[in-house]
Amino acid sequence: MHLSIVIPAFNEARLIAQTLHSVTHSIAANQRSGFTSEIIVVDNNSTDNTAELARQTGVRVVFEPINQIGRARNAGAAHATGDWLLFLDADSLLSPDLLADILRLIASGKYVGCGSTLRMDGLPWWANLTLQFWTTVSVLCRWAAGALVVCRRDAFQEIGGFDQELYALDEVRLSKQLKQWGRRRGLQFTILTKHPLETSSRKVSLYSGREIAGQLFRIFFLPKKTLHDKKHLSVWYDGRR
Repeated sequence: MHLSIVIPAFNEARLIAQTLHSVTHSIAANQRSGFTSEIIVVDNNSTDNTAELARQTGVRVVFEPINQIGRARNAGAAHATGDWLLFLDADSLLSPDLLADILRLIASGKYVGCGSTLRMDGLPWWANLTLQFWTTVSVLCRWAAGALVVCRRDAFQEIGGFDQELYALDEVRLSKQLKQWGRRRGLQFTILTKHPLETSSRKVSLYSGREIAGQLFRIFFLPKKTLHDKKHLSVWYDGRR
C-alpha cells in the first residue's frame, strides 16, 4: 500500500509546520510491512512563506497558481504516486489513531474511501451546535468534510477528481461520486467516527456569527450562484488568517 497525503495550503505559514509534524508523527507511529507514503504540499499561490516552511521539513511542494481549493487538491493528486490518496487541510492535525483507522479500512478491501468526523476546540455554543448538526448529516449521508477525504486513486481519476466548477463543498460532490463508483463494485464509502480529526476553529474567531450565518444562508438558498463564484465565498477565499 502506497499512500499519498496531499495538503493544499494558501497562506498557512502559522500552521503548516504543526500540520506536517502531525502527519510525519502519525506515519512513524504506523510503520508496517508493505506500507509506504509520501507527503505533497500544494502551495495555492500563497503570499506568505508557506512553501518555504514546507520545504524546510523535507516534503515535496508543488505550485498551483489559481486560488481554488478543488484545483489545489487536484494539482496535488496529479503529482501523487500512491494507489490511495488522503487529502488533509493545512489547518488540521492528523493523529496516529485516526491514521491507524484509515489504514485498517484500506487493508480491509471493502471500501472506496472515507471521511472523518471533526473536533474543534473553543467553539461558542452556536458554532458547537452547527458542528453537531454537520456531524449528524455527514455520518447519515456519508458526506466527507473537506478537512479529510481519503479515496482510491483509480476511483478518483475515473470520476474526474474534485469538481473545479465549485469553489466550496466540492468534497460533498466527490463523496457522492465515490459512493456511486463504489456501489457498482461492491465497495463502501464511510465516515470514521472513533477518532475525530482535530481541525482549527479559527474561522469562528476571524469571522462574526453574522458573517458566517450569512455565508451559510446564501449557500443554502442560492447554492449554484454562490458555489460557482468565489467572490460570494469570502469565508473561504478572502485570505483572512
